[in-house]
Amino acid sequence: MKARAAAPACKGEAVVATDVRVADVCRRLLRRAQRKLLSLGRHRDGVRGQALVASAHLLSTLGALLATGDVAAADLPGDRADLMLHSFTGGGVDAWGPALFVRKNVLGKVSMFGTYYADIVSNASIDVVTTASPYRETRNEFGLGGDYAVRDSVLTLAGSYSTEPDYRASAVNVDVSTETFSGMTTVGLGYTYGSDDVGKKGEGFFDHAKHWRYRVGVSQVLSPRWVANANFEVVSDSGFLASPYRVALVFAAAVPERLPGTRTSRTLQFRVIGEVAPNVSVRGEYRYFWDTWDITAHNFGVGAATRLGEKWLLDAYGRYYSQNGALFFSNNATTETEYVTRNRQLSPFDSWSVGGKVTYALAGVPGRYEVLLSGALEYWQTNYSEFTDLRTGSLYSYNATVAQVFATLLF
Repeated sequence: MKARAAAPACKGEAVVATDVRVADVCRRLLRRAQRKLLSLGRHRDGVRGQALVASAHLLSTLGALLATGDVAAADLPGDRADLMLHSFTGGGVDAWGPALFVRKNVLGKVSMFGTYYADIVSNASIDVVTTASPYRETRNEFGLGGDYAVRDSVLTLAGSYSTEPDYRASAVNVDVSTETFSGMTTVGLGYTYGSDDVGKKGEGFFDHAKHWRYRVGVSQVLSPRWVANANFEVVSDSGFLASPYRVALVFAAAVPERLPGTRTSRTLQFRVIGEVAPNVSVRGEYRYFWDTWDITAHNFGVGAATRLGEKWLLDAYGRYYSQNGALFFSNNATTETEYVTRNRQLSPFDSWSVGGKVTYALAGVPGRYEVLLSGALEYWQTNYSEFTDLRTGSLYSYNATVAQVFATLLF
């Protein structure tokens, strides 16, 4: 006799059992990694030991998160391919290049994705023209990752590698998000480890930097028209964090900048988006940043989007940012200190920007594919309150324009 096909209910039970087994395997792997990191962290002192222990605790939380929730399947992102050309012009810097993103669903459980990003830079910024010579270089970045649906959670594993003539960076990301309360609340946790090789033209690679990032986020459906998000991230850096090219001024004499070998920063962000009229949405966000170098920063953003007919989507947005300076920043130090920098990104400054994006649905067949074309343009204005142009002695400021063109295929 031929075996009869399993009843739909039995098939559903088999799928649930498979998801439970996969979740158990993931938790066991996370527990092994947690024990290894704890062992390494307890035998190391300083920031690296603390970072390893914190990573172990985060992996434990990730495993616990996988064990929670209902058995309903989580939704994976849809298949798509994006090609972008980007450009930045401002402050003596011209940068442009292509970017590519491709995502494909495999067997309904895994969504694989790959990325490529290039920056072709011609740099004659204020730092370069006052203390060095203009240069041109290319940075390439490659990324690969996958999303895996386990019950009502999505586990993401990804890695990236970038290279330029005097800098190499690699990173590994682990993220998990899960839906609770019938999909009204989404909780996410993530961890990133990065390792960089620092070099200088003519001298090769001579030092390293390590980076640990820990993040947690919550997304809450407030009503059928409103959604709110809250995110918190901690970043720990260790190693050579200065620039081998940058100089500081001490009693008007140029000396190599000296930065601490460790830095810890924290970022807290809130965002809300809602529909205020048919096909019209608005959003607002606030981000607060503080670190162990005594920098605090505030970032405010607003935006609005609307649809025009079936083919057009218009988006407009604005942003304001302000920060104070690092404890050891000085435009021209008048005392000798252990650390000193003239890095304008560590000085007090504020900036604002406005921009817009237009998306047009070029072609498509419902349920099969859609082709979208998009263009975005943003204008920046940045003003420094202590950093000066050495050529004129006046406070430095600059404006910049960022342009992007996208072609997107949804399939």
